[in-house]
Amino acid sequence: MKKMKRNIPEFKNEDEERDFWATHSPLDYFDTKKFKKVSFPNLKPSLKSISIRLPEDLLNELKTLANKKDVPYQSLAKMFLAKQIVVERETLSRASGRRKEKVASLQRTG
Repeated sequence: MKKMKRNIPEFKNEDEERDFWATHSPLDYFDTKKFKKVSFPNLKPSLKSISIRLPEDLLNELKTLANKKDVPYQSLAKMFLAKQIVVERETLSRASGRRKEKVASLQRTG
């Protein structure tokens, strides 16, 4: 038996809508069979400027590497950060999985 999709309520403002979607799943309100794949080629990620203090020799190394790769040094720094974040997330995920396995093993033997 097919489940009826719910009606989306009328919202008074964006805050009310944001609060609603923070606690409700869109899957309860939209028919996934009607979904279409879309692309937003001109959408640019929002950027936030930060200030970071680096040792001068580290900054010089970064600039040298960036020059050899023919990219701006700030772009190279962002690429290095993005790559390392992926590595760290994977490491943490694996460590979390090992802890869960160990706990499950202890529970089976305990």
